[in-house]
Amino acid sequence: MNNISEIKNCYGCGVCATVCPQKIIDIKLNKDGFYEPQLNNPDKCTHCGLCLSVCSYIDEKASSSAAFNVKSYASWSKDTKVRFNSSSGGVSYELGKFLIQKGYKACVVRYDLKKNRAEHFMASTIEEFAQSIGSKYIQSYTLDGFNQFNRKDKFFVTGTPCQIDSIRRYIKKLKIEDNFILMDFFCHGVPSMLMWQKYTQMVLPKTGKFTDVSWRNKITGWHDSWQMKIKGENKIEYQSWKTKGDLFYKMFLGNNCLGKACYDKCKYKMTSSAADIRIGDLWGSKYKENKDGVNAVLAMTSKGDAILHSIACLNLVSHPVEVVTEGQMKKNPKHPKSYFYVKRDLKNNSNIQKIAYFSRLIDRSFNLHRGIYNRISKKIKQIVCKRK
Repeated sequence: MNNISEIKNCYGCGVCATVCPQKIIDIKLNKDGFYEPQLNNPDKCTHCGLCLSVCSYIDEKASSSAAFNVKSYASWSKDTKVRFNSSSGGVSYELGKFLIQKGYKACVVRYDLKKNRAEHFMASTIEEFAQSIGSKYIQSYTLDGFNQFNRKDKFFVTGTPCQIDSIRRYIKKLKIEDNFILMDFFCHGVPSMLMWQKYTQMVLPKTGKFTDVSWRNKITGWHDSWQMKIKGENKIEYQSWKTKGDLFYKMFLGNNCLGKACYDKCKYKMTSSAADIRIGDLWGSKYKENKDGVNAVLAMTSKGDAILHSIACLNLVSHPVEVVTEGQMKKNPKHPKSYFYVKRDLKNNSNIQKIAYFSRLIDRSFNLHRGIYNRISKKIKQIVCKRK
């Protein structure tokens, strides 16, 4: 294999397109709604192999920086407004603001209302960087941001663990690691953009044209922040996962439509990371009474740890790794029985209400029959044991 033309259902990080000297790699949505590389002019390929050298998908292990004993913290912004507007404790915003003030550019993610997608972009000011506040639980289009990397500037880059792993390989290859600070997060996986498109089609008639989208709104508190807030020209729509059964979160957190690589090829759970810093929500018992939001933070490198201790507007409390990672996914998600049904129907004219309804029926039916089977098996074993 001399280029990425044979790679399908990968992470879709886009770093192969960034490094390609011929600029013949596009990143497009595949038939299942996930970004993957496509060669737009194969005849121009020189078979240099650079695209493969930065690909995190084809390697069995995550890339790593120098050996370092991971340090773990609870952290949150001292600015109550920043903390409220952020999905958890505001660490990402405070970190980006601090680095921009130190002369870094920030390659981060915003939601593009016109294109109905999340995308990486380059922020040079704190005002521009503010567009990245809050989680976006959909796959990001990276090329517009990643194509602005160069050898002279300093960059703060955030992304999914697989995106950051490829970026680490890229900057190692170009020998510019010293110019970069990389941050990833505890990742559940990315859902199909086909699902997101059907979801927004469902909400649009209620709200009118979208003017703002927030995936984790804290109006009911941090621990109950799994709700969508979609502001439109006509009204604001709140869709709570717990109380209203929001369909986006049902499909996403139910693992009904994640990328194939999320099930089969993710190697980034818990402390496995190519970043300098990893963040997430500090779920679990330690901060269960907290209503404002607390970040789980792992310093993966000495550089990352030093920066965290340099930010005066962050509270940083050391805890064992077990405390900081409590509540995070320890293993890759598994396909529910409805997965292949959902995958098929996302590509046809079915609406998301119908898809979610039948996927729920399929999964409940399977769980019911499995429960009956387990009870019968247990009873048979008890009878056999008594006879012995």
